[in-house]
Amino acid sequence: MKDSMRALAFFLVAAALAPSAAYAQAPVKPGGYPAKPVRVIVTFAAGGAADFVTRIVAQKLSERIGQQFVVDNRAGAAGNIGAEAVAKSPNDGYTLLMGAIGSHAGAMSYYAKLNYDIRTDFAPISMLGTATLVLVVHPALPVKNVKDLIALAKARPGALNFASSGMGGILHLTGEMFKQMAKIDIVHVPYKGTSLLLPDLLSGQVAMAIDTPPAHVPFIKAGRLRALAVTATRRASFLPDLPTMVEAGLPGFDSVGSYSLLAPAGTSKDIVAYLNRETNAVLQLADLKEKLVVAGIDPAGSTPEALDAFTKAEVVKWARVIKAAGLTPE
Repeated sequence: MKDSMRALAFFLVAAALAPSAAYAQAPVKPGGYPAKPVRVIVTFAAGGAADFVTRIVAQKLSERIGQQFVVDNRAGAAGNIGAEAVAKSPNDGYTLLMGAIGSHAGAMSYYAKLNYDIRTDFAPISMLGTATLVLVVHPALPVKNVKDLIALAKARPGALNFASSGMGGILHLTGEMFKQMAKIDIVHVPYKGTSLLLPDLLSGQVAMAIDTPPAHVPFIKAGRLRALAVTATRRASFLPDLPTMVEAGLPGFDSVGSYSLLAPAGTSKDIVAYLNRETNAVLQLADLKEKLVVAGIDPAGSTPEALDAFTKAEVVKWARVIKAAGLTPE
């Protein structure tokens, strides 16, 4: 990642909870909103990190605001089905998107024809959190670290496979980045969510995965999976002995899952400001922070402007990976 993109990531975290001047004067409850339940569409299946974050935040928003925030899982097409549904929804604040920004950003270059644009068809509300990804292998694989894995893959080109939660999503693209930087040939096996790939990973049907941590940490600690590295530029507090991919010998390797709340474009600034303020407030609750941190997710609120800048930078980043890999939808 270039220095400018690192600076942007730092700005995103530093901007957490800083109110935007453009939204600072919004009414406490604009126009009586919300007067009915708010639907939050998650673009991946239940059981993964995106679903986990959304359910915790939705519960706290429901308690704080006094109106239900209902989670609706719309899995498929690496998040595009759910994202398109929100993009085409009325912009009245009653249908929101829990955006996995890396996956939606990658979709912009991966798909030749997409029925939404993550940069223009949504009103950014706030970042919810970020999570390093973790490289895990089945313990039967004869490797103890990333260096061993790369050596094995080079000795057996095309023989090893890796699972992801869908074609063109951030987990797939991070695997492609690993292939490019390590100069190895491993085969991608797509699933429709972490909960579906996990049984095959545990059985050894697939050799490895680079995935969000929550579903995998219990199996890592039980010895049923072997973790080799994390993909962020700093070690994870929940697996402190695990090196980063940079420490493991791949300079510049940097990929995180990012979870954000967005509304359809054209949603009023008052509603966006209200949701931004309330979302950032619940992200400061001690019990919510504890649940996320234990699962390997760092709570990270933001201004709408910071989220917008982060999203656009992710589009550029993953476009480079997709072009280098020559990826096209199957």
